[in-house]
This record gives sequence, structure tokens and C-alpha cells, in this order.
Amino acid sequence: MLDEVMDRLPPSERKVAQYIVKHPQEAIYSTATELGTVSSTSSAAVIRLCKSLGLNGFQELKLRISGDLHKPSKPDSAYSDIQPGEDQESIVEKMTNNSLTAIRETAALANYDTLGKAVAALKKAEKIHFFGVGASGIIAQDAQQKFLRMNKAVSAFTDIHNAAMYIANVKENDVVFGISFSGETSETAKVMELARKKGAVAISLTRYGTSRVVDQAEINLFISASREVPAPFRSGATSSRLAQLHMIDILFISVVTEEFEEATVYHEEIRKAIDFVKGE
Repeated sequence: MLDEVMDRLPPSERKVAQYIVKHPQEAIYSTATELGTVSSTSSAAVIRLCKSLGLNGFQELKLRISGDLHKPSKPDSAYSDIQPGEDQESIVEKMTNNSLTAIRETAALANYDTLGKAVAALKKAEKIHFFGVGASGIIAQDAQQKFLRMNKAVSAFTDIHNAAMYIANVKENDVVFGISFSGETSETAKVMELARKKGAVAISLTRYGTSRVVDQAEINLFISASREVPAPFRSGATSSRLAQLHMIDILFISVVTEEFEEATVYHEEIRKAIDFVKGE
């Protein structure tokens, strides 16, 4: 969890995080004041770190640390980028490992209280607007295709002007869902800001940690940061896309299972409609 955001933390919070990584057992049994002292910072820095991590407080941080300690270590799960001239066996092995690692780490980051709020908002919404720029726009389109199966008014946009026209008339229970891996995409941050001003529920899907998009959203969902580094082929970017798709699938299946009877009816009607247009 801490490794995901270490390089993006302010200096004092980074010192606390570094101490926790080196001394997790001691951190679990410390108070915020004690942790601030041993990390040569302050209790305020500890509390700010909790906020930066999107946690509800110091107790939740200790629970996360304790959970990490009980997970079996996987020394072979580090991300590996593809280098020029690699053979296909190596490419298959690395890409598969990267994808599985991104999905596992995303699952480990799941905050079930927040996930429940997102599912409740999506169930209640009359209209859902997904927005993403570039590769995130592809995720938005995938989300639209899935949630159409729940007989909802769903849109997906990559153009901020089209998004603004729709969001201009959103209602209180409508959902505006912004997707940005970095969390720093200016257009997505503005869409989230506009959605909040108009009274809609703003949900974000970004890499773990604080960002402009996260600051503007009401409900924040996270995927693994995947620790991408500059490399010729950026295979980490492929893994992050799969992690985003995985989270969209989780949301969709969660909504379906909570409204199973209705979903079954919608699915049957969709099947009939598709069969009709195919001439079957």
C-alpha cells in the first residue's frame, strides 16, 4: 500500500511511510504520537499520511499494515517491463505476471465501505455518465456497454464539451464517473468539479493516492499504481488498463447481484432483441 504512493508523498509523510515499511510491527503497536516521534516527524504528519492514503484514521492504517503482514510474500510478483529483442516466451511470462499482479494489488487496495457506496449510487442513479480521456476513454466505453444491460440511461464521453452538455442538466441522484489512471488529467478533474457543483454523485477511478481528480470526487475508487517506470514499451500501462477494467467488472457484477431478478429480465429482453436484429 505505502509503496504505491511513496514517491508522491510530501517529505514528512514520506518519512513516516518509510519508517512503517521498515518497522511494520512497531508501527502497529504505536500511537500516532509515538509513531511521529520514532519517525522524526510528528503526530500531525501521521494523520496527514492517513488522509493521503484515503483512510478514515490511524486505526484503519494500522489495520491495513496488519493485513499486509499476514499476506504471503510473492517475490516473483514484481513488475517487469519488456525489453527490445525479448523472446516470445519471456513476453508471455512477463505480461501475464504484470497483469495478475496489477489485479491482485487492486483487490488488496479495495475499501469495501467505499465500494458499497459506489454500488449504491450506481443502483440509485437514473443516468450514469462515464468520462475518460485517451486510454481511459476506452474504459469508459466498456463501462457504458456493461451498464446498458441494467436498463439505465448510460453515456460515455472522451470529449469534454460533450460531457459538459450532458452534465449541465444532471439531477441529484445521477452519477458522473471520472476515469483517469494518473488522477491528474485536467479535463477529468474539471468534469468531476462540474458534477459536484450540479449536485450529481461524482465517482472517480484512479491509481492509489491523492490527486486532482480524487480531490474533486465524492467517492474514490483505486487501482494499483503498478509502479510504472519509463521504459521502451510501458507494459505497466497495459496492466493498469486491465486493473481498471477489473474494477468496472466488480462494480457491474455487484450491481447485478443486488438486483438479480431485474437483471435477469433485462438480460432476457436484450437476448431477444439481439436475436431479432440478427434475424435468428
